[in-house]
Amino acid sequence: MRLGVLDVGSNTVHLLVVDAHRGGHPTPTYDDRAVLRLAEHVGRDDVLSRAGEKALVNAVRKACRRAEEQGCDEVLALVTSAIREAVNGLEVLDRVRAQTGVQLQVTSGEEEARLTFLAVRRWYGWSAGRLLVLDIGGGSLELASGVDEDPDVALSVPLGAGRMTRRFLPSVSEGGKPDLAKLEALHEHAADVLRPAAKKLRAAGPPDLVAATSKTFRTLARLTGAAPYSAGLRVERNLTLDGLGQLIGFVSRIESRGLAELRGVSPDRAHQVPAGAVVARAAMQALELPSVKICPWALREGVILRRLDSLGGA
Repeated sequence: MRLGVLDVGSNTVHLLVVDAHRGGHPTPTYDDRAVLRLAEHVGRDDVLSRAGEKALVNAVRKACRRAEEQGCDEVLALVTSAIREAVNGLEVLDRVRAQTGVQLQVTSGEEEARLTFLAVRRWYGWSAGRLLVLDIGGGSLELASGVDEDPDVALSVPLGAGRMTRRFLPSVSEGGKPDLAKLEALHEHAADVLRPAAKKLRAAGPPDLVAATSKTFRTLARLTGAAPYSAGLRVERNLTLDGLGQLIGFVSRIESRGLAELRGVSPDRAHQVPAGAVVARAAMQALELPSVKICPWALREGVILRRLDSLGGA
């Protein structure tokens, strides 16, 4: 069957279409994303603005047209941190459904962590042993650990690259350089938030394989020397703690306009690179990880795999 996953995140609306069957490898046939930056439409009062709602409706309509053009048998639509944290999020989703016919499912941070973990487990297989998975999104950081397909520990903390950029590095959002004192403040904040999470993950047992996924981690790995996307999904890519330290030193001296010109950096996400790098380093330090492998599968693949599993049990 042809499945589509419509993922409304803090930064983008992403439609992934795959041909899939239970027990088989999902084959991507179409990939489309639109920059929405939904989180930036949520004010200090935690209310999603009317402008944000209108942009969301338009993006969902466009994605639905694309899914129809691609001949999708089913579209699985989900929203993550930006909507679930807005006080009017459920009301907005009701109006989106009324105007588009699409019921966007609110995914909790823990469920994001579990779905991403499932995708990573399927990618590496049982021989990977105990997995530890890290995923930095726009609004949150998900972490999970386990030996099965469902993790023993699944956590979500509010350390997304977009969220931390808005809170600590507003000058970078405007195209400028990061403030060194605020970079340090961000690192201290991330370390404090991660301390209890790291304790729970360490208590679950030492990992045999540590994997990181998401656009943020892929970008950080590329900037520290990993192979480009064009080299193929199965090329091994790693991100080291030492490499992150050097990268943070580099990005602290360059404007985000300059970062946007580097290979491997999406212009719409360039301003989030410094915050993403600091959060990644804080997480790796808290968990005592010298390096992580970059996994090409993440949340959207996890949603597809979960749906295919449910068909098998029907």
